[in-house]
Amino acid sequence: MSETFDIAVVGGGIAGLSAAARLSKHAKIGLWEQEDFLAHHSSSRSAAVFISDYGNSDVCELNLITFRELQYKYPDILKQRGLMSLEKNGEIDEFNSHAKSLGLSSISVSEAKEKAPIIDLKSVKQAAWRDDVFDIDTDLLIQTLRKECLSNGVQIFTNSAIKRLERNNNKWFLNSKIQSEILINAGGAWADNIAQLANLKPKNIQPFKRSMARVEIDTDNNLSSLPVLFGSDDSWYAKPDAGSMIVSPADVSPCKPHDAWANEEDIARGIYNFEMMMEPKVTKLTSNWAGLRSFAPDQSLVIGPDAESPNFFWLAGQGGYGFQTCLAASQIAEDILFNHTPQVPTSLSKKFSPHRFT
Repeated sequence: MSETFDIAVVGGGIAGLSAAARLSKHAKIGLWEQEDFLAHHSSSRSAAVFISDYGNSDVCELNLITFRELQYKYPDILKQRGLMSLEKNGEIDEFNSHAKSLGLSSISVSEAKEKAPIIDLKSVKQAAWRDDVFDIDTDLLIQTLRKECLSNGVQIFTNSAIKRLERNNNKWFLNSKIQSEILINAGGAWADNIAQLANLKPKNIQPFKRSMARVEIDTDNNLSSLPVLFGSDDSWYAKPDAGSMIVSPADVSPCKPHDAWANEEDIARGIYNFEMMMEPKVTKLTSNWAGLRSFAPDQSLVIGPDAESPNFFWLAGQGGYGFQTCLAASQIAEDILFNHTPQVPTSLSKKFSPHRFT
């Protein structure tokens, strides 16, 4: 006899986990993750920074909803860090436009040096700043949501890839053994693959690889007090991490869904661009990795029932905003699936509907 659920969540990253935690107040939930542990792919490889103005205007509204809920329900998740943009070529109009898009305000290079003593004033020609950028304790949030799931009776299945999806009498059968009234597609980079398993049209969700490296640098400065730093030309960004620095080349490389890894050339380019604007140099690369950021064609999330099969629910296309949007996205799922009085304005949630691609 097959096991039966009200809702089957496919994908154990931050999207699927946050949905399972919220929806488990109302329904019997099962969550399936193909890897050995939750949040194996993008969610465990995040830069872990919360920038409320990151993304298009619709995504930014989700960011703010998630931010408010994090402050209210999970006050230990966010820690103020600050963000500084640095420019080396003196291109004023271009720099100001980029800074404005992220809500940054111009500061003098001497002020920038005070906030980040490691920058090289021979290279930095312009700087911009905002205070309200935060570190996200991604591991704590994942573990907190996992505990909520378990306390609400969610059954979590790791090392459990979904290889077969069948629809019969308005019910879903997963791997021919699990029955569910509703299926939530929270498959991240694999979201289109899951739709194709269900004989539904994909949404052209494209994964892009982003690489990171942890490095040690030759300085006596207290790295832990540094803000997030990034080149205004999007050629690198960096942030302190456990006495070291994380540096990324900010690469955006289209690829197929896979367990991503960093290329030496990409890491070397990111470190080079970082060093060009810093006084100390990198002395050691201690580790590197890569994650996949998966975007729909219009750079917005895909949240809602499929046009062909209303009990197939999309929760995908998180791009680089997964942790920033997760609680708002799961709230939209709750509003729609349980026909609740919308907590997220309908005028906003409709903008993420998969129907926009039909």
